[in-house]
Amino acid sequence: QVQLVESGGGLVQPGGSLRLSCVASGFTLDYYSIGWFRQAPGKEREGVSCITTNDSTYYADSVKGRFTISRDKAKKTVYLQMNGLKPEDTAVYVCAASPLRVLAARATDFNSWGQGTQVTVSS
Repeated sequence: QVQLVESGGGLVQPGGSLRLSCVASGFTLDYYSIGWFRQAPGKEREGVSCITTNDSTYYADSVKGRFTISRDKAKKTVYLQMNGLKPEDTAVYVCAASPLRVLAARATDFNSWGQGTQVTVSS
């Protein structure tokens, strides 16, 4: 059974940092692309970043230069390091898995989803 569990969200001041974790179970992480998505109240879901099966990475323009995605295959975990956080980064962040070698964080390519973790950026 494919399962993804996120953690690491919380409340942080503007300019601060958080590291989100996505722990995978029930499948071999090496063979899947993992994406991070976020959704704020009243807004559409946005693809933030993804890492492919060959560890190529993609970032949305809104987070490029501030967020870094990485994979620890031994720990079956994908991380999203978020630096320079802004109030507009406030959202529920969800990780998802795709059996495809995706080129972007496009939700329709991902078929297994976690429950999400709340990130709030506020002073």
